[in-house]
Amino acid sequence: MRPRDYLQQGDGLVVVDVQNDFCPGGALAIENGDQVVPVLNKWIQAALDKDIPVYASRDWHPEGHVSFQSEGGPYPPHCRQDSPGAEFHPDLMLLKTVVKITKGTRFDQDQNSVFDQTGFQKRLQRDRVGRIWVGGLAQDICVLATVLDARAYGFEVELLLTATRAVSPEGSRQALDKMRQAGADIVDGSNYGF
Repeated sequence: MRPRDYLQQGDGLVVVDVQNDFCPGGALAIENGDQVVPVLNKWIQAALDKDIPVYASRDWHPEGHVSFQSEGGPYPPHCRQDSPGAEFHPDLMLLKTVVKITKGTRFDQDQNSVFDQTGFQKRLQRDRVGRIWVGGLAQDICVLATVLDARAYGFEVELLLTATRAVSPEGSRQALDKMRQAGADIVDGSNYGF
């Protein structure tokens, strides 16, 4: 089976934070984070072929963001606005038709979920999307938060396991448990080459 065999009308593909700073060599690199790119590209192409909407989120932090260690946060500076690290991975196939969602712009809080104060749920409703397929980085932080919020808003969720990477193995185990408990389906496409 191929990605296009799974997608149907009423679906949307959500690509979470596949940015340079989260890939090898980046300021907050996730091990093998760049390996999600070819998998996601297959899904993006399949979505485009079937006229399924594609959405891509990005962290877009201002200088002095609350998540930075210099401000008491847990992370080194990353995905700073207009920096090379904040750019999408160069091999990610994002055409002009892809809807880009910017998050993490507030000075007073982080926004891990694509849904957090972005109006994304309204966009999905407007696009008549009832089920989302989710991949990206990191599985145990922003992908997790996005999946949990999507379920809370009543969307069906399919997590593309081979299109995500976690910060740690333990984080992955915990995140997958939380997503399953929330009612998300975990799709392991490794047997099908995606």
